[in-house]
Amino acid sequence: MTVRIRCRAALAAGLIALSSAVAATVPATADTTVALPGDDPFYLGPDGWQTSAPGAVLRTRTVTLAPTAVELPISATQVLYTTTDQFGKPDATVATVIRPPSASGPLRVVSHQTAYDSLSTGCDPSFALRGGGEGAPQDAVIIAGYLAAGLTVVVSDYEGSKLAYGTGRLSGAAALDGIRAALRVLDAPATTPVGMSGFSGGSIATEFAAELAPAYAPELNIVGVTAGGMPVDMADTIDYVDGSPQWALVLPYVMQGSARGFDLDLSPYLSDYGRDVMAQIADHCVTNGPRFPGLRLSQLLSPEYQNYRSIPKFARILTENHMGDTGTPTAPLLFGAGNVDGIGDGVIVAAGERILATEYCHRGVSVQYDEYPGSNHLLAGVLFFPTARAFLLDRFAGTPFASGCSQLDR
Repeated sequence: MTVRIRCRAALAAGLIALSSAVAATVPATADTTVALPGDDPFYLGPDGWQTSAPGAVLRTRTVTLAPTAVELPISATQVLYTTTDQFGKPDATVATVIRPPSASGPLRVVSHQTAYDSLSTGCDPSFALRGGGEGAPQDAVIIAGYLAAGLTVVVSDYEGSKLAYGTGRLSGAAALDGIRAALRVLDAPATTPVGMSGFSGGSIATEFAAELAPAYAPELNIVGVTAGGMPVDMADTIDYVDGSPQWALVLPYVMQGSARGFDLDLSPYLSDYGRDVMAQIADHCVTNGPRFPGLRLSQLLSPEYQNYRSIPKFARILTENHMGDTGTPTAPLLFGAGNVDGIGDGVIVAAGERILATEYCHRGVSVQYDEYPGSNHLLAGVLFFPTARAFLLDRFAGTPFASGCSQLDR
């Protein structure tokens, strides 16, 4: 594994170039008729869907893309498919499959997990990519870069029907089953090379998919995985953002999302203020919902539950959402971490990502770890994706990947 410090100017220039690729394809009209997922029968499985195998295609449709609320001159296929929740029970969700306008050569697929961090279907990627909600301009840039390279992109609503933001196994399984469903839609074999990528909230689904894949979806040919801004240990993330002026807002969102994923009723553990906050955010995503500068977890919990780590149901969530404990990836990995204050990027503790990378090295996984000094969470995302794209293109091309794991032990 090689620890690399990237040139910010070069990476920022790369992202600007991808933005130009989006701008070059944007006409002047927008689709204003997109129905909310809750009002759209496409999202409802047909009778008996629960007996279908994970990754089974339940229905498909062709849609127009408008991720920046401006219609693009390409269409995509959306697929409702089966998956499994945190406990292995059946669930159904949607993936959007986007082919490049001028595809040539063998099929190569990238599963891109957006950071939609949502408790509302109004922020589902399948809705946002069609121009619903506030749109997804940052994802338009990233997707455009993959399409420009001739790659087919799969974007799944990996939080599932529970909108279980922050739930690891559920999200990883949904991402893998989205790839399975996409390959069926594309009439492509399971041997088709696949790359995966996600940052921040998207890294949860990406990393857990990489861990689950060898046992859960061994037939998939995953050639590379890129993940950045990863909450390796959720307890560390909670401690880091607790009381912060900007990022404390994630506390109630990830609490409620994880509780949904683990079928946990939070009400008995919350203070009156905590119940009020949970009610305020219940149908929002982090990007457009209420914000709580300086919020502390202690304000959300009732006095007898201040030591949340000692509560068995909370402890289970923290344990099962700890990255690296669900399985060992087999594909080469790229990790990216910001470090603005000697601890992390303001949200994610950089040491956690480095420790996970080192642990994977000890298990024989090939890993590249990049750290971005002086970069907060948002800048780290800007720096991460051009590198991730280059990394995946090299894996698709079969470029030899030399692990430099020994450097992490220095």
